[in-house]
Amino acid sequence: MSQSPLKDAPVAGNNTTGPTAESSPPASLPDACHRIIDSIPESYRGQRRLRYLAEETSKLSVEEETALRERMRRFAKRTLELDASDMDLGGRACDGHVWYRVDGDKRPEEDLGTYEPMETDILILNLLNEKQTRQLMEEGAADFSYRLDVESTDGRPRRFRATAYSDYDHAALNMRAITDEVFALEDLGFHEKIQKGMMFRHVRDGLTLITGVTGSGKSTTLDAIIDANNQDFPGHIVIIAQPVEYMHKPKKCIVRHREVGKDVVSFKAGITQALRQDPDIVMIGEMRDPETIQAALEITDSGHKVFSTLHTSSAMETIDRIVAEVPPAEQQRVRHRLADVLRCVISQQLLPKMGGGRQMAKEVLRVDSSARAAIKNDNVGEVYQMMWEGGQGGQTTLEQDLYRLARKKKIKPEHALDYANNKKRLRRLF
Repeated sequence: MSQSPLKDAPVAGNNTTGPTAESSPPASLPDACHRIIDSIPESYRGQRRLRYLAEETSKLSVEEETALRERMRRFAKRTLELDASDMDLGGRACDGHVWYRVDGDKRPEEDLGTYEPMETDILILNLLNEKQTRQLMEEGAADFSYRLDVESTDGRPRRFRATAYSDYDHAALNMRAITDEVFALEDLGFHEKIQKGMMFRHVRDGLTLITGVTGSGKSTTLDAIIDANNQDFPGHIVIIAQPVEYMHKPKKCIVRHREVGKDVVSFKAGITQALRQDPDIVMIGEMRDPETIQAALEITDSGHKVFSTLHTSSAMETIDRIVAEVPPAEQQRVRHRLADVLRCVISQQLLPKMGGGRQMAKEVLRVDSSARAAIKNDNVGEVYQMMWEGGQGGQTTLEQDLYRLARKKKIKPEHALDYANNKKRLRRLF
């Protein structure tokens, strides 16, 4: 999928000759970059200077754009070579380097050379179309997807989820590599009852939330759930995301991908429109504001099966966050409504794995009649004890799962304590 209606997605060219070309010391940036920098009026500072760079970058020829994008292509490809999850550059914070997150840790990649902030401003601005540049200038950030033509597991180009944002009057960029393969749902370690509840064939309605901090594997879990359903029943799945990450091929299901800002103006609009599109499953990339939360509850109320994410670290925090997002006068109504439609909350963490790599730890709440009553009565504190005692039904607290992983020597005990929500409980287990 192209990330830009006005400028084509940054597709890899054929300028390199192989591994030697990729690993050679970086050449200086194209002359166009320095020509623009040298033309900045002396009086321009801050955001005015950044706007000038954006205007001049938009006037580059196709050849000049391609030359600049080739450098970004090199940075993106290095992400895959390092098996990194993220790439960062731009602004003074990066100290001129390109940074990568490998096995959870950020580090600069010295071999890629160093760049002045205005050089990276131009490299980043050159990736954006007119609308995205306007978003960056007016809102301080713009989300988009980036495509890299390299051979992948599924034969399609590798894709990245990208965010360009303002960092003290300079442009900064984060790119997250989107996996080119989907995990099998059964490989994620969920109890049979929890896994069954995710499948439309067994449970045809209700809201399931996958939560966790940024980089905790929420998208990986969601894609595994969507793929499992795609292979399991003949139906219609609508994905509403910003940006769309993994592109699912139709198997037994029609799978629609609707990107906010490109195919639809907002999450709320996408959810409302989905009601008229005859879906069986609706996946909402993120419940990030009160309007999206209300719309998600409405479409679930109408009898659809809905999956979404929240940036929360526990099942209890998830419930409290949703209720707190609405005005106090509406909170009791939303609490009752949430209790009626909520089926499951999975809160994830990704920890350093012994021997290298990352290990997922999770907290799982399956909403039964007892949990439903606790939510309606605003006794969310009881939910933790229900998870603690609900192992036979597939439930677990994060602390129990961390303890299990440490006992199996998948993670170090000290890392388990670092990531625990309730450190006192985990110490008791140890």
